[in-house]
Amino acid sequence: MPPHGILRRDERSLCSLGTVMYDDVIMRTIVDLPDEQVKALARLCESRGISRAEAVRRAVARLLADEQRPGREQAFGAWSGKGIKSTTLIRELRAEWEA
Repeated sequence: MPPHGILRRDERSLCSLGTVMYDDVIMRTIVDLPDEQVKALARLCESRGISRAEAVRRAVARLLADEQRPGREQAFGAWSGKGIKSTTLIRELRAEWEA
């Protein structure tokens, strides 16, 4: 039997004390929120019919997904191996448009 609170991958769909296991391990954490955010979160959870924990899981998932999107930092230097300077290409394209 695995340690308390940890389910094997084939047991992932089981619930333990009403907690849906989203992955192999659920970690409990404490988050400090200002009163305004707590009240807004309570209203959101009430309107969507979800728990506070589920709302926080969704928010973390969205934040992590946003971090995975290519941004300016990842695009910087994208032309370095192309054999043509981006400014040269832009000038050529503009010349085509003006013709």
